[in-house]
Amino acid sequence: MPERPTGLDAGRMVLASSNRGKLREINEILAPLHISARPQSEFDIEPVDETGLTFVENALLKARAAAERADLPALADDSGLIVDALDGQPGIHSARYAGPEADDEANNAKLLRALDGLPPERRSAAFFCCMVLLRHPLDPAPLIVTGSWRGEILASPRGDGGFGYDPLFYDRQLGATAAELPLGEKNRVSHRGQALKALLDKLSADRQ
Repeated sequence: MPERPTGLDAGRMVLASSNRGKLREINEILAPLHISARPQSEFDIEPVDETGLTFVENALLKARAAAERADLPALADDSGLIVDALDGQPGIHSARYAGPEADDEANNAKLLRALDGLPPERRSAAFFCCMVLLRHPLDPAPLIVTGSWRGEILASPRGDGGFGYDPLFYDRQLGATAAELPLGEKNRVSHRGQALKALLDKLSADRQ
């Protein structure tokens, strides 16, 4: 049986992101396996150019670069908001929807302008997440999982939690935006939470 990577056995991996919101959500779900993801900024790793045309391509690019630089197992996710009325936009460009240096406020403002005047029934959307784990930099068979979360885009933001498009993304079944949900509840239903749980199942099976 192949020997498992030292870093993962020791409960260490690098997260190919420095987003504090992602780091907090990911570490909460990984905690049962006693694995801690550290942000790539701790290893002086700069973000890579996301030149892929799909979420999975970009996740692989990010994971490979982080694993090579940190010499540790690397976890990367590429997530975005898919809005039906906008033909899937902002999609893989979600983080840079309003421009390369855009912040959450600018991205949300552009989304609201794009949907201005549309009734609720035409504001359907989904958060999508592709997550990739490389056990080592040359891993030829990375673990790849996905998750999605259906909802709709409100006409104005609600809630102070979360990040990104969370204040605009409304889950009708829960009666709340992603930004209004407690972290534990958000992790239970979110696209990233679903992907992480699928990854957790694969890791748990591998350790048995």
